[in-house]
Amino acid sequence: MADYILMPKLGLTMTEGTIANWRKKEGDEIAQGEAIFDVETDKLTNEFESTVSGVLRKILVEEGTVDVLKPVAIIGTADEDISSLLGDAPQIAKEKQVDAPVKNIEEKEKPQKSEGRVKASPRAKKLAAEMGIDINMITGTGPQGSVTEKDVEGYSKQEAKENKVSPAAAVIADKLEVDLSGIQKDERIMKEDVIRIKGAQELEKFAAPQDFRKQMSPMRRVIAKRMLQSQQISPVVNYNLRVDATNLNEIRNQFKETGEKVTYTDLLVKILSKVLLEYPLLNASIEGDEIITRNYVNMGVAVALPDGLIVPVVKYSNVKDLKTISKEIKDLASRAKTNQLDQDEIKGGTFTITNVGMYGMESFTPIINQPEVAILGINAIIDTPVAVNKEVRIKPLMNLSLTADHRAVDGAVASAFMARLKEVIEKPGLLL
Repeated sequence: MADYILMPKLGLTMTEGTIANWRKKEGDEIAQGEAIFDVETDKLTNEFESTVSGVLRKILVEEGTVDVLKPVAIIGTADEDISSLLGDAPQIAKEKQVDAPVKNIEEKEKPQKSEGRVKASPRAKKLAAEMGIDINMITGTGPQGSVTEKDVEGYSKQEAKENKVSPAAAVIADKLEVDLSGIQKDERIMKEDVIRIKGAQELEKFAAPQDFRKQMSPMRRVIAKRMLQSQQISPVVNYNLRVDATNLNEIRNQFKETGEKVTYTDLLVKILSKVLLEYPLLNASIEGDEIITRNYVNMGVAVALPDGLIVPVVKYSNVKDLKTISKEIKDLASRAKTNQLDQDEIKGGTFTITNVGMYGMESFTPIINQPEVAILGINAIIDTPVAVNKEVRIKPLMNLSLTADHRAVDGAVASAFMARLKEVIEKPGLLL
């Protein structure tokens, strides 16, 4: 006879479960004990095994969250009429469920609290007090119904078997209005457990926690996809090197005196555009089994936006002077923030620089902008005491953070590139 398959109740506190995956489809034969679907709870995933054999006639809930003991499918014979079960699924009593039978446990009648004073031996009273048991709840077996030490021990063991709740915990739970079914514990529930749960409830009430969900913007989705792909494609190695920015500061100040605003990013793009030609593997890309190197540099400069990040490209930066590079970077960054860049202005990069120094970062691990093989992170310039000719001096030091694809760039090549970059940054006159 056809019947419902119900969402199983897998624990005392479980109120709903999520169907994550159907292992059978409609029309499939199901043997008793065979897994039909997977149920996810807030703790784990369980395989639901059928308690009967038959044919999966109808799946009522493909995927999603369902209250426990609610129908999720119909099982029966292949030619059986199931039309009466296809309407709104009725409220089904727990004892009728097909999927997760529950044993009916008859509650044993507990001794009622005695009226008036209870007779008990001194040892029984002492033991009851130590165990947190209300001696008035114990039926005595001693002379004239007095409570003995054995009665207390027996009552304690019976209480533990029946509900695993100490009498003191039960009293406190009642006063504090704590639902004991919400406490999951293998051992006996004690008053400390009740107090802890109450404290957690009060804290949650005071904090009034809320979760806010917001759909990713199209840009954020593209960034997420590309960054994940980059990490999956490139076996990366990270290199960090500290450089002295004293002379960079000097050049920047000299331009400032003439009314030209040149940034550290401008200076580093100019320097990198020259040094990369000395180390073409850092300015390369990989296509299949081929490594593509170049005699030019298209420098990508990361620009932060409210919804994400974009990397406009300074084309052929290796043949441009510093003022041209500075002007172009400012123009690209300005138009990037107002969504006015052309597609051609964000394509064709051969190397990327990303500067987070303005946020005080001292080190980070940038992710490669595919299909490039390397990216350089610029960190904050920090006045730092250093030893010079056995004297302590304060110098503006800056960390450079390089991420390189080990498929194309070995450690020795990356290290030599960073050493050369340090040399030129500290003595920019070598190139500028």
